[in-house]
Amino acid sequence: MKMSKSNNLSSRVLKAMSVFGGVQVITILCSIVRTKFVALWLGSVGVGLFGLYNSVIEMLGSITQLGLRNSAVRDIASASESRIERIIVVVKRWAWALGLFGSLMMLSLAPMLSRVTFGDESHTMAFVVLSIVLLLTSLTSGELAVLQGLNRLRQLAKASIWGVVAGLAVSVPMYYYWRMDSIIPAIIAYAMTTAIAAKVYGVKSPKSSIKVTLVETFQEGKGFIVLGIYMTLSSFVALLMSYIFMAYLNNQGDASVVGHYQAGFTIVNRYAGLIFTAIAMEYFPRLTRVKDSAMRTVAFVSHEMKIALLVLMPVIAFFVAADQLIVRVLYSDEFLVIVPFITWAMVGTVFRAVSWCMAFVILACGNGKIFLITESLSATISLGLNIVAFNLWGYVGLGFAYIAWYFIYTIIVAVVYRRVYGLWLGKGMLWLISLAVIVGVASVMTSTMIGWWVPVVIGILFLGVAFRRLKS
Repeated sequence: MKMSKSNNLSSRVLKAMSVFGGVQVITILCSIVRTKFVALWLGSVGVGLFGLYNSVIEMLGSITQLGLRNSAVRDIASASESRIERIIVVVKRWAWALGLFGSLMMLSLAPMLSRVTFGDESHTMAFVVLSIVLLLTSLTSGELAVLQGLNRLRQLAKASIWGVVAGLAVSVPMYYYWRMDSIIPAIIAYAMTTAIAAKVYGVKSPKSSIKVTLVETFQEGKGFIVLGIYMTLSSFVALLMSYIFMAYLNNQGDASVVGHYQAGFTIVNRYAGLIFTAIAMEYFPRLTRVKDSAMRTVAFVSHEMKIALLVLMPVIAFFVAADQLIVRVLYSDEFLVIVPFITWAMVGTVFRAVSWCMAFVILACGNGKIFLITESLSATISLGLNIVAFNLWGYVGLGFAYIAWYFIYTIIVAVVYRRVYGLWLGKGMLWLISLAVIVGVASVMTSTMIGWWVPVVIGILFLGVAFRRLKS
């Protein structure tokens, strides 16, 4: 019976990973296609304007939405049957409130944003019109948070896919016919299509018999809003440390060095990190539901860690074998200098997976202060290691720094996991972690000294191992 339950859970996790891995791939492809069309029909000026407008929207959105998309998932997932409709009402109301707050903030700051961004007030009206985007993205976040919290993963995937695909389909004709005049309408149209898709596939509003006063809305939403504030602060610290390091690189070298670093970090964190994003969709709400049981929490954390490591071993090997091809496809030959960085950093994804599985316990328990402390320590350690390693060994040093960063972060999270929550790792996990590190190091070393075909063989071997272990 226990083996049957384990197999069912593994199949659920792998299914979620494949579905949301596919969602991430489609999202990235749509982003690439959209950027290509903008570059083709609007030129570098159009690309720059899109980047400037979107950066302002993302900055204000991260401040005003208070991490609603992730923090609300916890409250929804842990709500009892009798409270679930109330919490849905609360989340949706907060989404409206935060969205309106963000829109009003952009409206009031429009002249200043124009001056800071463009040097004069000629773009004030553009920011005034774009303020609606903050409301739309907040409403989308609320709908998607409800779907994830209720484990409606199929609907969540459909909402995500149709949102980006419809956004691309609507905006491309605008680029072609309106050229530079399409920028503002296209940004709004994209936000509107994603909001409509989220609404179509989202959970319908509860019956009108559910009465929640404004005071109750504030009281019941205070928990996820406070957690969201801590998550927002931790993201700010991480972005600040990243900015400091990029400014340091720019002073030590030039803009090309910064570009190389950004490209390498994006490949490892965003593209290789698709696995983590995909698993989190199913893992976080499931972990939240069992947070009050130490035995079940340990079982779920260990099980998730096992799956992540088994999947990562062949992925790391194949990634290392195709490192130059990946860089050429995503960027160009000019960026081949980052290959040592990304290959060694892939070894660090082992520790990233381990720490990631344990760190979700902090969020599941709603301990915002602890999360802020651990993430701030992580960001600060990353900055120090990156500066030292880059000075000593250049780009390959950044790969070593990535490994050391997540190794130290794993220790920090493990101490919290054990001391604060009294939890432990499942049987055989240390052995599996060690094996994953050995596979990563062996793939990089053999690829460098012998040839790319060796990590391919290693990847095929451990693909078979993963298949057998996940079936057992």
